[in-house]
Amino acid sequence: MLPADDRLIVALDVPNVVQGLDLAARLGDSVSFYKIGLGMLTGGGLALANELKQEHGKRIFLDMKFFDIGATVEAAVRGIAQYDLDFLTVHGDPYVVQAAREGAAGSDMKILAVTILTSLDRSNLDDACIKDGTIPDLVQERAGKALTAGADGVIASPQEASLIRALPEAEGKLIVTPGVRPVGADLGDQKRVTTPAQAIANGADHVVVGRPVWQAEDPANATQDILAELSSPQAARANR
Repeated sequence: MLPADDRLIVALDVPNVVQGLDLAARLGDSVSFYKIGLGMLTGGGLALANELKQEHGKRIFLDMKFFDIGATVEAAVRGIAQYDLDFLTVHGDPYVVQAAREGAAGSDMKILAVTILTSLDRSNLDDACIKDGTIPDLVQERAGKALTAGADGVIASPQEASLIRALPEAEGKLIVTPGVRPVGADLGDQKRVTTPAQAIANGADHVVVGRPVWQAEDPANATQDILAELSSPQAARANR
């Protein structure tokens, strides 16, 4: 059995703590890093995050995507920072990132900025009155501004990871990619996707995989397939 690889973050997009702990138990030592998002928040997400971190030694990515006035973001992040978690997401607007950095001061929690959600395409941006431009160009611009504002890294589609990795502002920063699907997996609501190996080759540091694991008949086997792909030559990149 292949050992855990921190580059793989498994999204616990299940309804409640009981199911989250059950899935984590089934995956055991093959997964070291979990994402807990908004969908789990009312099902005990913070309690699950704390238990997995403190009692099971897992790394935790809390995907809250905070977006509000600066004072509110700062206060929310300061509250989250007390849990000693690893990653937290906020929207990539520079003032939001700056407020989050203030809230995280004194902790080791990394602030990751969302660029453009991987479920969106240009028509969605038009409906939201987002300025003209291709998604890759807008993602690269938002990433650069967020990193300049103090983000420790960004969340972006694996298709845009190489563009972000090429930015001078991205040196030494993290790129975390949702919208990752193993070969043959259902795309679900994602529109800008690649395989785990291609995401790493494109410059990502971590890939987030949810439904292809927790919806699988055998989540442990599905995880092993992803770990094998991450250790394959196809996942190599020159600047790693």
